[in-house]
Amino acid sequence: MSFLKNAVLSALIPFGIAFAAPAFAMSAAGGCGGDCASCHAITLQEANVLLKDIGAVKEVKPAAVRGLYQITIEREGKTGTAYLDYGKKHLIGGQIFEIASNRLVAAAPELPKPQERLDPATLSSEQSLVLGNPKGKKRLFVFTDPECPFCAKMHTELKKLVALEPDLVVYIKLFPLKMHPHAYDKARVILGEKSLMLLEKSFAGEALPAPKARDAKKAVDDTMRFAESVGINATPTLVLPDGRILPGLQDAEAMRKLLQ
Repeated sequence: MSFLKNAVLSALIPFGIAFAAPAFAMSAAGGCGGDCASCHAITLQEANVLLKDIGAVKEVKPAAVRGLYQITIEREGKTGTAYLDYGKKHLIGGQIFEIASNRLVAAAPELPKPQERLDPATLSSEQSLVLGNPKGKKRLFVFTDPECPFCAKMHTELKKLVALEPDLVVYIKLFPLKMHPHAYDKARVILGEKSLMLLEKSFAGEALPAPKARDAKKAVDDTMRFAESVGINATPTLVLPDGRILPGLQDAEAMRKLLQ
């Protein structure tokens, strides 16, 4: 099972991004009349037993594609979304494996290498939340999803960091991920109010008000387009003053060393 474990782990995109899964549909042959979920079920406990050598299953639900379960898997601090067929034989996460034989059924397409650095001059402090010293000479950007648990943890570390670095300003760019269906509207509301308090309420799991007309989509859309244009596709992601792009959770001391 080690080949499957390592392959799935390497395919896990850190901190809340789903796998690039191929379009896939199960045949309705065999008597399934339409609502497959009414005839097929898997419990969280069963999924954890089945995939125990791969990672901890945090959530199981019917996928948007008929014939698949959507599985949220966590391993070594990385979280990703994979798909399990109703026969419980194949795990799909860019690559398709047969679990029983540990055999690769279909390889994932080769993806372009993520960008490691950008031109700091292309980063705008507009459409951001400000943490720390607004007049600080050190500028740190963080791309955050208001429903990402790893972003919530790093937000706590960022608050520690600005206490240690009085000349630091942190610009928080709200980058809602598609796997979090309510994150986009939350980002609109948070930016519309320019409120760190609302962001922290979202991180705490509290409900936010529905977006109003003034909570424009453009501010969020601009950040999403920029992130995608420079290869940022995960949250949290830091952009250091020299333009280095660092995805993943960092503690305050690690970030302080990076700034030095």
